[in-house]
Amino acid sequence: MNANVAIQVLPKVDTDEEVVRIVDEVIAYIESTGLNYYVGPSETSIEGDYEELMEIVKNCQYIAIKAGCPKVAAYVKISYAPEGGVLTIDQKVTKHHK
Repeated sequence: MNANVAIQVLPKVDTDEEVVRIVDEVIAYIESTGLNYYVGPSETSIEGDYEELMEIVKNCQYIAIKAGCPKVAAYVKISYAPEGGVLTIDQKVTKHHK
């Protein structure tokens, strides 16, 4: 693992229910990748190989559009260390969830 990303997908739809439905589809896609991920209240963190993560970030937009949203925005945070050594999700949050 040489990278992790945090992505917040923001579907441009009319109701909160639609936002939740579309974001749930994006999270289901992230889960289907088999990578380690963590769903937070405002973003989802994923860890893995940089190139694979960039493909997932791109596909999150496509999943939201395919789910019926006419326009989507996303905020993405990236931590990348080509030789490895980025902090894992567990290292970042475990102590706060005991």
